[in-house]
Amino acid sequence: MPQPRVKLVVTGDDFGYCARRNRGIAEAFLAGGISNASVLVNGASADHAAQLAKRHCIPIGLHANLSEGAPVCRELRRSTLLNNDGFFHGKMGFREVLRSGKMSMTDVEVELRAQVKHFCELTGHLPNHMDGHQHVHVLPEVREVFARVLSDFGIPYTRVPVELGLHSCHFLPPSLREFYLQVEKDALQSVEIFHRHGIRWPDVYLGLSTMGQNMSFSNLKRALTFALEARTSITAQADGLCAPDSYRPITAELMVHPGYPSFPLQGGCGEGPDDFSQSSDRLHELKTLRDPVLLSYYQQQGILLCAFNDF
Repeated sequence: MPQPRVKLVVTGDDFGYCARRNRGIAEAFLAGGISNASVLVNGASADHAAQLAKRHCIPIGLHANLSEGAPVCRELRRSTLLNNDGFFHGKMGFREVLRSGKMSMTDVEVELRAQVKHFCELTGHLPNHMDGHQHVHVLPEVREVFARVLSDFGIPYTRVPVELGLHSCHFLPPSLREFYLQVEKDALQSVEIFHRHGIRWPDVYLGLSTMGQNMSFSNLKRALTFALEARTSITAQADGLCAPDSYRPITAELMVHPGYPSFPLQGGCGEGPDDFSQSSDRLHELKTLRDPVLLSYYQQQGILLCAFNDF
């Protein structure tokens, strides 16, 4: 079998959010459309997700959650991580509290460690990788704590959400584009910290420009083309350090959110499912990822779907 050009981890995020999400992720894995999943251990169906992962041998990691629902650590029922209702502050609310200087990094660390331990209780093993729900893991201050937790537990891989070609995605709504570019800025500032703690991540990240209704074969092909082109510069750099005939495939992660729409009041992380989860966007992603045209494209381009442990 020829050496692949790209080793691609296709990660289904939010495994454990609800039974219908879990079903979609498992179906996507069995169809060859994803190769990995990230578990929300405070999700309503986290135990079900762990059972499915074991039954189908789905490689899984931890989708660390500090922004949606309720904490895992019971001692944090009153903390800077929570609003007056006892829930996390939300995607933008978390960022606002952090900017105000009122977020305790001790609280952040306690909850992250509790989520790693709960993952181990659910699965019987440490996560193969760990990233952040709604990209909170690359935010200022949080990234230092996050890196320390990964290093202490010996979790080798994370996600650095810097998507090549994102600046040319003019089809994105201005508010979403602005958020994604801020995520990219935060991620770039996390690189030195993650390096210092010995944490690794794939060469290329994809997924911001292909979420929900923006996922299509043409958009995935566009995003993957950037990954294939990046191979040239990455291997050229490697040739300066290795023998001239040396070769390694580029490594990449594609973040996806397949599943079936959540039913109202069923699932979520303590507060019920959000609008995105109840929309048809998840099902649209599931159908696209299972499309034989896309799976054939992977083969034609020498793109091998794999897990982080296969790097």
